[in-house]
Amino acid sequence: MSTEVATTPVSPAPTAHRQGSGTRVGDTVFHMVCLAAALAVAVLLALVLWQLFKGSNLALKQFGWKFFTGKEWNPVTGEFGALPFIFGTIVSSTLALLIAVPLGVGTAIYLTDLAPVKLRQPMTSLIEMLAAVPSVVWGLWALFVLIPILRASVYPVLKHWFGFLPIFQGPIYGIGLLTSGVILAIMILPIITSVSREVLRSVPNLQREAAYALGATRWEVTRIAVLSYARRGLFGASVLGLGRAIGETMAVTMVIGNTRYIGPTLFHPATTLASGIANEFTEATTDIYLSSLFELGLVLLGVTVLVNILAQVMVRAFTTAEARRVA
Repeated sequence: MSTEVATTPVSPAPTAHRQGSGTRVGDTVFHMVCLAAALAVAVLLALVLWQLFKGSNLALKQFGWKFFTGKEWNPVTGEFGALPFIFGTIVSSTLALLIAVPLGVGTAIYLTDLAPVKLRQPMTSLIEMLAAVPSVVWGLWALFVLIPILRASVYPVLKHWFGFLPIFQGPIYGIGLLTSGVILAIMILPIITSVSREVLRSVPNLQREAAYALGATRWEVTRIAVLSYARRGLFGASVLGLGRAIGETMAVTMVIGNTRYIGPTLFHPATTLASGIANEFTEATTDIYLSSLFELGLVLLGVTVLVNILAQVMVRAFTTAEARRVA
């Protein structure tokens, strides 16, 4: 005896189609919003470039490539050259990196692997608070606190012990290239430390445990298992600090001396691209003077872009070398 069971096909719920359509509409809207945000960044950069090219058009036509190699900056005679500004920007930023990168990475290593647990969060919060201090406040602090200390105690010692080097020769003014490098190092130190700390925290614990299991000391674990794993991220942190140092204006303007000088000594006053624009923009009374300042801005943007390109090239080189070593 057989029985037949009648089955009625179940149609999909009427809300399923509506939910699918709503999801697709939401995805489309989300995609369009993100696309608009990305395009806004590109449009903003294009507008900045267009304005800089437009403003510097007169100087570009009159001076050409000589603007980048010229040492003379004389508004009276109408002679303008950007080399002293480029020199000051590169030297002060390099000094800042040489000081800040070892301190920042060392602090990040201590906060990640060496510091007591109760001390890590307070020190991290303190470092992050330093990043929020305005640039003009750092400049005022440097004028009234840092410069007197450097001029009276630090620079004479450097000149006494390392005076045989050209970079530590000449009169000590207090303000100058070395002072601007020091204040820039203090300003970019929180950025380098914070990013480096996050990079080191992302290193898997298996790296450390494997090194300890092989009998490595704490220093060997840090050097071999941690720093070698995180070197690309640490390099990225240094590049972020360099970008901040190149574009810094107010603090550098207050301590560098604002003298168009190119020479070997670090004690002499100098100037940078950003401080030169800030100092002289309100004094530009002629078209060629104003156009030359716009071209300084164009050079500053070009230096920043060039630094980022070099950073990307070096990161790719590190990645390729590491891949070959592993293979």
